[in-house]
Amino acid sequence: MPQEHAPGLVIQGFTPPLKLQDFKLAAFDMDSTLINIECVDEIAAAAGRKEEVAAITEAAMRGEIADYKDSLRRRVALLKGVGVQHMQEVYDRRLQLNPGAEELVRACKQAGLKLLLVSGGFTFFTDRIRDRLGIDYTRSNVLEVEAGRLTGRMVDQPWGDICDGAEKRRMLVETCQRLGISTRQAIAVGDGANDLPMMGEAGLSVAYHAKPKVREQAMVAINEGGLDRLLEVVRP
Repeated sequence: MPQEHAPGLVIQGFTPPLKLQDFKLAAFDMDSTLINIECVDEIAAAAGRKEEVAAITEAAMRGEIADYKDSLRRRVALLKGVGVQHMQEVYDRRLQLNPGAEELVRACKQAGLKLLLVSGGFTFFTDRIRDRLGIDYTRSNVLEVEAGRLTGRMVDQPWGDICDGAEKRRMLVETCQRLGISTRQAIAVGDGANDLPMMGEAGLSVAYHAKPKVREQAMVAINEGGLDRLLEVVRP
């Protein structure tokens, strides 16, 4: 049975505290996990389609849409014609790191963990967050741009077409293999249904202000406060 370890912090499946040094990799979702927004929704605002796109995003994150790839294609199609400058405005004006993100990342680095950012979002944002936080590995989607505007399509990459839940899991497994570690030595942090495959593979799964389905399945659910609350149960 899940037990509230402290107000807004729920734990199931283990007895805290754990040691951060016992893990070798921390994998993070981006939108609504490391950062405060869903980037696709904010880009859609520039096209006057935010409400429509946000409704699809919410349903996908709650696990109410079975085909994540189709849901993302539908949302990206609605972004057609948005200028790249609008994405920069989203980054500059709307995007913020979630509370405790920098503190948790710093503690992971000091404990010797490598960092992985896996996102159903877009490289325009993941590349900037990677550089900002000093993240080691990333995987996300590429928006197609022509003449400075989005075409409403994504670009296929060598590893596949879209980073969905299955691809997040695969990237976690591949990164662990690259590092020569077990997936049990990985921490996975997310908030949406598409994070569940990688969370199920990791040795420690963490739900951050997550959808109900994700909170129910995670070993740690942070329902109040910042990401650094994980350090209350996984001690540096």
